[in-house]
Amino acid sequence: MSKKIPLIIIVGTTASGKSELSIRLAQKYNGEIISADSRQCYRDLNIGTAKIKGEWKNNLFLYKSISHFCIDNVSPKRIYTAAAFKKDAQRAIKAITTRHNIPIIAGGTGFWIDTLVYDFDLPHVPPNPILRKQLEKKSATQLFIMLKKMDPRRAAHIEQKNPRRLIRAIEIAKTLGRVPVIIKRNLYHPLWIGISRNESTLRRMVASRACQMIQNGLLTETKKLLTSGVSKKRIHEFGFEYIVALNVIENKLTTNQLADTLTQQTMKYAKRQTRWFSRNQDIHWVTSARQAEQLVQTFLAPHS
Repeated sequence: MSKKIPLIIIVGTTASGKSELSIRLAQKYNGEIISADSRQCYRDLNIGTAKIKGEWKNNLFLYKSISHFCIDNVSPKRIYTAAAFKKDAQRAIKAITTRHNIPIIAGGTGFWIDTLVYDFDLPHVPPNPILRKQLEKKSATQLFIMLKKMDPRRAAHIEQKNPRRLIRAIEIAKTLGRVPVIIKRNLYHPLWIGISRNESTLRRMVASRACQMIQNGLLTETKKLLTSGVSKKRIHEFGFEYIVALNVIENKLTTNQLADTLTQQTMKYAKRQTRWFSRNQDIHWVTSARQAEQLVQTFLAPHS
C-alpha cells in the first residue's frame, strides 16, 4: 500500500461536466472537492465562471452537502496565484484526510493542478506593474518571440497563445535571468480521470452554457463588478466571458452576437485546454460516469 495520500483528479475542457462528475464521485466515495479553477476562486464571479450555487456554512462552501474548497474565497480585486492556490489546496487536503475522506481535485486550470500534485517549487518573483503594462500592449505572438529570445527552454514548453502565462514567464526571466527549471516532487498518489467529449457534443454543451449565462444575467454581473470598483483592466483578466460582456456594455458588440461569440471563444479555450492535458500520459480518459466509478473503485481498493 502506498504511503502517499491518494488523490482523485478530474480534468477536462470547460463545460465537459467536471463539476457533476466530481460531486457524483464525492457522494459515492466519501470525497470532498478542491476546485482547481483560476476564476471560481473569486467572489462575485458566478455566472461568467459557471460557479456552482453553493452556500457557506461553518467556514465550508457546501453544495449538495459536499464540501468544496478554493471556491468563492478571494476578492476579485486581489490576484490569486498558482502558489497561493497550492498552499490553500494543501491545507484542504490535510483537513479532508484528517476526516478520513478522499480529496478530489476538479478543474480545468491544468497548471494549477500540476503545481499542487507535483509539488512545484514556484519562483518567488513579485509582479512588476510597469513591465506588465508594457507587455500587455503586445500580442501573444510578440510575447512568445520575446520569451524565446530570453529563455528558449521555457518557450519550448509554454502555451504560445496564452498572454498571461507569457507575460509571467518574461517577468520571471527578466528578474532571474531565466525561468528556473520546475522539479516534480510527487507527494501524492493520484488517479487522473479526464472527461472526453467529441467536438460536436462539446460544442452543443458549450452553446447551451453560453445561452444559460446570458439568461442568468452575465451582463448584469459584469456591470455590478464595474460599479463595485473593479477596473476594466481587471475585468479583462477574468477571461473572455467578461471581456465579451464588457464589449456589449460598451456597444462594441451587439446582444445578438453575444451567444455566438461566447461559444466561439469557449471552443478556442477548450482546444488550448486539450493541448495542455494531452501532455499528461497518466490521464485515464472516460466518456461516462460509470467508467470513472470503475477506475475509482479499483484505485481505492488498496486504501480501504
